Amino acid sequence: MKLDESLFEVPGLQRGLRFYVTSASPCPYLPGQVERKGFTHLNQDNSDSVHDLLSQAGFRRSQSVAYRPACPNCNACRSVRVANSGFSLSRNQKRLLNQNRDLVRRPVQPTATREQYRLLRTYLTSRHNGGGMSDMTYREYCAMINDSPVQTLVFEYRLGPDPDSPLIAASLTDILRDGLSMVYTFFDPALTRRSLGTYMVLDHILHADDLGLPHTYLGYWIEGSAKMDYKRRFKPLEVLDGRHWRRLDAAVRKTGDKG
Repeated sequence: MKLDESLFEVPGLQRGLRFYVTSASPCPYLPGQVERKGFTHLNQDNSDSVHDLLSQAGFRRSQSVAYRPACPNCNACRSVRVANSGFSLSRNQKRLLNQNRDLVRRPVQPTATREQYRLLRTYLTSRHNGGGMSDMTYREYCAMINDSPVQTLVFEYRLGPDPDSPLIAASLTDILRDGLSMVYTFFDPALTRRSLGTYMVLDHILHADDLGLPHTYLGYWIEGSAKMDYKRRFKPLEVLDGRHWRRLDAAVRKTGDKG
């Protein structure tokens, strides 16, 4: 179904880019709600520039598609990003970085490997069994990793500096003009004391700041959702409020005042 493009006006975006809408499906985050997504295709000559603009307007990437929520009766999903230059490590976060100081981040081209897939299967079986990705095949994993028309890397986290050191975590990450966008992360669920999901976010924030990139994009946040509440721990966190990015606390107060 073609979507009314006026709902997806993006400052600076060329005219002629077409948006579509998915059919309704059960919302994975809010019981009793249904979700729909508006999307467009990134397979074009200027895909990186288009992707930059769309990311700043709250879109996320999945393979060669950029999407954002288009639910008719709900706007609970809010795009969030960390303002890297203002980020300050808490005591617990410093402890976590120190605890994982033996890990080596290794950026590799987005080419799927069997080793990555085995780690993903272990992660999905433990953390998301029965979820939408729990039956992902290796061919589907290859499509998720390989089919990117924009600048993308896989950050592998290994227990040692060698390419064949044990792989315990990975992040599929897009490289934007203004930051790093964490598309999907997975890790060894048995290593609970390492808090690898949190560690990878911290590492991305610090790495992006070292590169002079101002933001780390974390996807969507829903107030009151236990699955997404961890994102509030990375401050200052900005939320897309209409066409403007605002500090999360200020945006939440604004929404509360309207109520």
